[in-house]
Amino acid sequence: MIFEFCVDSYSGVLAAKKHRIKRIELCASLNVGGLTPLIKLIKKCAKIKEVEIHVMLRPHEGSFIYKNDTLSIMLEDIYHIKNAGAKGVVFGCLTNLNEINIEQNKALIELAKELNLETTFHRAFDYTNNPINSLNQIIALGFNRLLTSGAEETAEKGIGMIELLVKKSNGQIEIMAGCGVNEKNVLAIAKTGVDAIHFTIDKKNKETNEMGIKSIIDEKKINNILCQF
Repeated sequence: MIFEFCVDSYSGVLAAKKHRIKRIELCASLNVGGLTPLIKLIKKCAKIKEVEIHVMLRPHEGSFIYKNDTLSIMLEDIYHIKNAGAKGVVFGCLTNLNEINIEQNKALIELAKELNLETTFHRAFDYTNNPINSLNQIIALGFNRLLTSGAEETAEKGIGMIELLVKKSNGQIEIMAGCGVNEKNVLAIAKTGVDAIHFTIDKKNKETNEMGIKSIIDEKKINNILCQF
């Protein structure tokens, strides 16, 4: 089983190295599902050669619908992400009807492949109207993997759909389950046959003020999940 940590800090990458985790998804603003992180952070994290850095490519929170000028920014960001030393990019574009935006995703994936970057279609997938049709389109576009909660609020609730996605994909794409993964449900999620499991590794620090809540690495959560495998 492959594990992927979802992190927003250099400390998260160090934790991945410590626990011998193959890869991380590097984001900013995890409280809104993750946004594109700073290039300087990507560069620093990429110096940890034992861990693959897969970078969230999402310029704004809210929907996964992007105007053409925003798409231009995303395309430019791919160059910067590559030059910063990342292994892959994580993105997903939808139409106004919550269907896969073939044209936009194709433009992004073609550039990523040209730069030898791996591609993950993120949980925008879980907001589409027809998961099986969307899966087939994502496979046809050439994505390396799909991150999904099975079109539900959490991966635990979406176990049935995740099992179906694994079956329908028939090894054509890596299926990675994520969202709400913890030590109590990780084995049940793994039994769906997914190739990988994705989870956050932070917890809220008790010290806070009006400027926000600082997160720290949750070593207990990491150990409680990994020790089951």
